[in-house]
Amino acid sequence: MADPWTPLKLLEWTTTRFGERGIAGARLEAQILLAHVLQCTRTALYTGFDKPLAEAELGAYRELIKRRLGGEPVAYLVGETEFWSLPFHVDRSVLVPRPDTETLVETALALAPGARSILDLCTGSGVIAVSLAHDLPAARVVATDISPAAAAVARKNAERNGLTERVDVRVGDLFAPVAGEQFDLIASNPPYIATPVLATLSAEVKREPVLALDGGATGLVFYARIAAAAAAHLTPAGLLVLEHGFDQAEPVAAVLVAAGFTDVTLVRDLGKNPRVTWGRLSGPRPQPTGPGPV
Repeated sequence: MADPWTPLKLLEWTTTRFGERGIAGARLEAQILLAHVLQCTRTALYTGFDKPLAEAELGAYRELIKRRLGGEPVAYLVGETEFWSLPFHVDRSVLVPRPDTETLVETALALAPGARSILDLCTGSGVIAVSLAHDLPAARVVATDISPAAAAVARKNAERNGLTERVDVRVGDLFAPVAGEQFDLIASNPPYIATPVLATLSAEVKREPVLALDGGATGLVFYARIAAAAAAHLTPAGLLVLEHGFDQAEPVAAVLVAAGFTDVTLVRDLGKNPRVTWGRLSGPRPQPTGPGPV
């Protein structure tokens, strides 16, 4: 009779298979999936390491492993992830939040700890808006996204983290939902993959919404649009903080300078890769206008 499948045996087997397929964080992903099936914490997998799984539990776990090896992100499989030490719901209508994006949150908090009004463009799952609202209890945060499905996820995450009253999620293209409004800080992690590069992405990334990935022919379309319109929506000395690809720091900085921003500064992520560029508004500002093309 074969040895029973215990949590420890399953974790060892899955970690090996994931590693063979080049999945980063193989053991962590195995733990997340098994804890999801058993409806327990990852720690509990080890306190009950020798308890055999029931056949139904094994079947559910095998199905998740099959789908993960097929390229589905683990966050989609379990329906949630952690960001900035907060829980977030995710599904196929939004990008899976990356740890690198925490660099944007950290930068925004360091630059504007007294911000009272914040705008998060291309909010997706709402991780930036919710994280900033969580750490800045005096701030009101508006988040916009062109996708109604993504906006619904962001609202769900604001509610999940008890921030519904201070995170206002609106549907629309960039600044269109905030016509006539100004903010102390504008933050964004916009789509920045160049259109020709989309076909070369991994099977896992291809499972994520193209709308949230495609940054146009050069990957810089949204930076140009955001920088050109941001001044009209910033208070005096307001800040614009943008996440970008590791190889886009120079062109993004150039876009900000051309739009009249000063103190343009690059921030690297924990891997020492260029990740965030910010600038400060200076000089005469155009006044907010009604809805436009941005």
